[in-house]
Formats: sequence, C-alpha cells, structure tokens
Amino acid sequence: MARRTPAPPSPLPQRDGIDPVHVRLPLEGTWPTVGAYLEERYGTAAGPGRIAAMLAAGEFAGPDAPIAPDTPYRPGGHVWFHREPGPPEPVVPFPVEVLYRDERIVVADKPHFLATTPRGSHATETALARLRRDLDLPRLSPAHRLDRLTAGVVLFVADPACRGAYQGLFERREAVKRYEAIARHDPAVALPTTVRNRLVKDHGRLDAYQVPGEPNAESRVELLEARDGVGRYRLAPRTGRTHQLRVHMNGLGLPILGDPIYPALLPEQDPEDYRRPLQLLARSLEFTDPVDGGARRFVSRRELAAWADPDGWGA
Repeated sequence: MARRTPAPPSPLPQRDGIDPVHVRLPLEGTWPTVGAYLEERYGTAAGPGRIAAMLAAGEFAGPDAPIAPDTPYRPGGHVWFHREPGPPEPVVPFPVEVLYRDERIVVADKPHFLATTPRGSHATETALARLRRDLDLPRLSPAHRLDRLTAGVVLFVADPACRGAYQGLFERREAVKRYEAIARHDPAVALPTTVRNRLVKDHGRLDAYQVPGEPNAESRVELLEARDGVGRYRLAPRTGRTHQLRVHMNGLGLPILGDPIYPALLPEQDPEDYRRPLQLLARSLEFTDPVDGGARRFVSRRELAAWADPDGWGA
C-alpha cells in the first residue's frame, strides 16, 4: 500500500484570495487515469463533458505539471484546480478593520454578515479573502472562526510557521474570549449563571439543538445593565460549539435580538437586511503569545446598535 505523504505546495496561485481546491488521490483504487477518478468524483456535479474539457485545457494541475487526459492514476497523488466562478457574490457593505498587525499575526474586527473563511456560497466575500488581497498576505490563515452573522475580534496567522502555535491556543482553550449580546431583559432569569449541555449541529440543518448526554458546551452569562425591557449581556464561552451562545441565550428565554434562527427560523431574505444584524459581538480576545510569551489583549471597536435603539430588532 502506498504511504501517505504531506501535500506539497500548490502549483496554482490563489484567485481573489481563494486557494485552489486540493485533492489527494485515494491510496486504493483501480482508475486507469487521474481523469477517470475526477470524472467519477466530480462529473455529475460539473455536468456532462466538463471534466474532460478542463483536462484538455490544462486546468487540473499535479505537483510538477498539468494533468493531461491520459495522465496515469498514482495512488496518494495530489491534484489542484480552481472551482468555476459562480454567480457574483453580494458585496457585504462593511469593512474589515485591522486592529493589530505584525510579522506573525493579524487581528481583525470583522463586521456582521461577512464569513470568516470561504464556505458554501461565500468565497471572495469573506474576511480571509479580503485580508489576503488588501494586505498582500496570500498565506494568511485563520487561527479560529466566528459565525458569519457575528461581528468582532478574529485572529489570523500571517507566518505559516506559527500557524500551529496560534491555532493550538483555541484547541487547548487557552484563549479567553468575551462576547456582548443584546436581548430582552427578564428579571425572573437568575443571573449570572453558567449553562452546560450537549449541543449537536447536523450537516444541512440550520439550527443547533440540545440532546441528552455528557455536556460539550459551556457558557457563562452575565447581565451588564438593563433598561426599558432590554439587557446588555456579557457572554463567556468555555467551549466553541457552533451557535453555542445563541442556543444558550435562547434556552434561558433570552434570544439574542436580530437572530434569524432562534427561537424561530425566519424566512431567508434575498438580499439580506443589513439594517438588522444579529446583536452578538466578539468584544475581546486575550491570550499569552505562544511565540514570545507576551500578554495579548484585543478589543473590538464596534458597538451593538440595538442597545441604543432596540425598536428595530423587535425587543
């Protein structure tokens, strides 16, 4: 059996800050050519004749040369290609602000509605792609992620040699994250409190939900101030499950204002209403720098609009 080896550098450049797709060929298989494998894997989605046309045009690349229609299959080999551009992405009309930058990291203040990294229909309109283009840092990578609808502080790694060190901060839960949220105020809800439960997010399902079992999600919820039936909350997640803070606030009977999923799934808007962002902000990020040992703290400059004017969020 062929032995797995690390992927070599991509022979294809980025396009608009987006990396090419990387495919590692299965170690076991009977395909006579690379093209036969690509046709089996992607042919249905690409459409009749499209894989053959891309092969003829040299749009698939191996580590050293384009993949030709007759290139023999090599178990464990590597192939790169660029996805075909789809419909133009709606431009999110808010900037990504840079809070800090040095030779190792970039700390950004992400706006609402902008995805952190390419995913699904969001590719060029993502914080990562924008920063790669605007800062001329093609090897920039995320140390962690924020939900697309959540704004605030995000850490990116500029030096690939340091990527594992900074990503490890989040994997080991050594980075301290604090969020702010605006939700209705209910004096009957005893705060501060810590919510612990088990959350599941199924592929293809928009909402996360609680199930019985060992807790895998933990959040501390504190009321900072309240007025006119609306509260401003500090949220301190100990874990990082998808939609964790949104689910935990909803479970307390305090759904975050502007949330299109909790407590009820709202009809998808096309285009999105940029006037009503989810009132959730990653306010601060603190950690001990894993490279130089220095204390790092970064604070978002953004404010949650519903605190000043809650009427437009249905408070």
